[in-house]
Amino acid sequence: MDARAVIVESKRNKELQIKIIPGHFATSHSHVNYYIDMTSIKTKHLMAKNAARELAANYINTAIDTIVCLDGTEIIGAFLANELSKAGLAFVNSGQNVAVITPEINSFNQMIFRDNIQKQVWNKNVLLLVASITTGKTVNRALDCVRYYGGKTAGICALFTHVDSVQDITVNGLFDSKDIPKYENYSGHDCPFCKDGRKIDALINSYGYSKL
Repeated sequence: MDARAVIVESKRNKELQIKIIPGHFATSHSHVNYYIDMTSIKTKHLMAKNAARELAANYINTAIDTIVCLDGTEIIGAFLANELSKAGLAFVNSGQNVAVITPEINSFNQMIFRDNIQKQVWNKNVLLLVASITTGKTVNRALDCVRYYGGKTAGICALFTHVDSVQDITVNGLFDSKDIPKYENYSGHDCPFCKDGRKIDALINSYGYSKL
C-alpha cells in the first residue's frame, strides 16, 4: 500500500506533511476511500512542535487549563501546552501550568478518568486534541466524558478533520477534506465499494492500518 502513498503539505506550514493512500478502508464507524497517515506528525518531535505552534495560534484568547489527547497525540499535546503557556506572549494562558492528559478506555469501551486525574478536568477549561475526525462519533464520546467529569470544553483541534464542528464547537484542523481530493466516508451499509464487491484493503484506526 505504501507504494500508492502521496505526500500532502499543509497550506499554512510546508514543514507539516501527511501521507494519503487511496483505497477501500474500514474504521470502527465508517468506510473511507483514503487512509491518512499522520505518523510523522505524531512521532517526530520537530514536526510535532510545528503542528503545536500552528494549533496554538487558534487559542491565543482562549483560557485552557487542560489538554485532553486522543489518538496518540500526547507529544503534540505537550508542545501545545508549552506554546499556550509561553511567558511574555499575549496568550491568555501565559505562565500557566497546563495539564496534558489522556482518557482511559474501560472494559465497556467507555472513556473514563481515574480518581487521581479527575481533578485536572473538574471545573477546568479543556481543549480536546484529536488526530483525525471523520464522523465525529469518537469526539462526541470525548465531549460527553469531559462533561461527565465536570469539565468545560473550550475548543477542539485536530490534525485532520472532515467536519467543521461537533456539538456546535468549531473544529480547528491542520488539514481537512479540502486538502484531499474527493475524500469520502460512508456507512458500512451505503459503501459503494462494498456494493461493487470490492474487498477492504485494510482496517484502520488511530494506531495505523492492518492489511486484509
